[in-house]
Amino acid sequence: MQPKKRPPKGTLTAEEKAEHRRISSIRVRIEHSIGSVKRYRIIRDVIRSRCSEFRDKVIETCCGLHNFRLIQKKRINDQNKP
Repeated sequence: MQPKKRPPKGTLTAEEKAEHRRISSIRVRIEHSIGSVKRYRIIRDVIRSRCSEFRDKVIETCCGLHNFRLIQKKRINDQNKP
C-alpha cells in the first residue's frame, strides 16, 4: 500500500493524514519483523544455490524460528505476571 502524495503546493485532508498514519503503523511492524528475521545470518548472506526451493525453505525456516521466539517470549512474560 502506498500513501497518497500531497498535491503540489497543497495539503492533505484529515482523512488522508489518518490513512497515512494507519499505513505507516502497518509498515513499521512489517519492517521490524523483517529486521528480526535478518538476525539469522543465512538470510543476510548471499545464497548461491540455484535451487529457488532451497531459498524458499531457508526463508520459511527463519520466519518459523522468529515466530517461535516471539511465542516463547510471550509465554515467559505471561508467566512472570502476578
